[in-house]
Amino acid sequence: MQNQNLHWGGVDCLELANKFGTPLYVYDTGIIKARCRELRETFLERWENTRVRYAGKAFLTRSMAKLIEREGLGLDVVSFGELNLALSVNFPHEKIEMNGNAKSHEEIALSVKSGVGRIIVDHPDELQIIEHYAKESGKIQKIFIRVAPGVDAHTHAYIATGQTGSKFGFPLEGRMLPEAITYAMKSEFLDIRGLHFHVGSQIFDTDDYTKSLEKILELMKTLKDSLGFTTHELNIGGGFGAVINPAIKSMKSEFYTDVIMKKLHESCKSLGLEVPRIILEPGRWIVSEAGITIYRVENIKELPGITYIAVNGGMADNPRVALYNAEYNAVSVSNPEGAIYNREGNTHVSIVGKCCESGDVLIEGAKIQKLQAGDLIALYNTGAYTFSMASNYNCLARPAVVFVENGEAKLAVERQSPEDLLRGDLLV
Repeated sequence: MQNQNLHWGGVDCLELANKFGTPLYVYDTGIIKARCRELRETFLERWENTRVRYAGKAFLTRSMAKLIEREGLGLDVVSFGELNLALSVNFPHEKIEMNGNAKSHEEIALSVKSGVGRIIVDHPDELQIIEHYAKESGKIQKIFIRVAPGVDAHTHAYIATGQTGSKFGFPLEGRMLPEAITYAMKSEFLDIRGLHFHVGSQIFDTDDYTKSLEKILELMKTLKDSLGFTTHELNIGGGFGAVINPAIKSMKSEFYTDVIMKKLHESCKSLGLEVPRIILEPGRWIVSEAGITIYRVENIKELPGITYIAVNGGMADNPRVALYNAEYNAVSVSNPEGAIYNREGNTHVSIVGKCCESGDVLIEGAKIQKLQAGDLIALYNTGAYTFSMASNYNCLARPAVVFVENGEAKLAVERQSPEDLLRGDLLV
């Protein structure tokens, strides 16, 4: 029988903290596998001619890349480092897509030479650069053209990506898009397979997807009639919302995919279009709820009107609160049933980090039970965009990553050491 301590993946979190130290990222890989299985059953197997590419920017390590490969998904990468990581574990090259709005020559060259399945073009100049390296390598590179559908997603402005004027993609208006497609169609080294769009992250309804899809399908019809271009593949991005309250599960994948696919088939039929292959790029939805972060309470400062609970981590290992007001719930590791920390508390209590910034806050307006220095707390739903965004601000070491499942814990990434923090720092 388990003791009263918080368990994650069947492992006592107090034991994890004692063995691996804190702060500590902990991932229940059983949850990740279940999400991948759900996508296979409700999307890949239910709908013909579909693909899933996990968005590695949410959370990517070598062990995570291998897990995604074993689960039968592909991988979306956005940098030289992410691509190099994938190649280092022999991730199937043809199941990798290179994305991003400001790709360097080095990133494009490695993408072409390694044989990634698709490069998603975000700027007209990229066409000539890809063409150059494809010619040099004696290859024909498959590409998508990314477009901005002009839909303002119902999410925070910093994680919306499909609106008019976005830094991502080609605008629907003007000559930039048709000229790029015409160039690609004429090139003997480019194989333009289709289009790509992404409306943003943390989307909790289907309207943003259906509105975007309507615009893109109209675009596909126009391109077919005016240029003779057939969109064989359509990557509709990701962005499925992940909830912050562990008592509430996120929407099932079919909540989104069934609506999207039905809309696609109906609209293609009415427009006389070939139904393209559909590619999804979920990231956060797969990993967010699988992850927690364990912190140790360093001190509690009680001031008139406010109490600060200071922990041994903060914005260096999780900058999302400071960046775009992300919200979290947390519990005491020793009494997980005792209190959920959230913004509905009656007492003004803030759980804050150790960085030298007033904005280094993890939870503001918390409802808490009695804590003291040395206690452990765990933030829920930190699986996405924490490890990936972590920094060494204030010369803090990046935490370790532990994978847990069925009562077994495995170290996936070592905690940075003092020597790691000095590596490459030269005396001149």
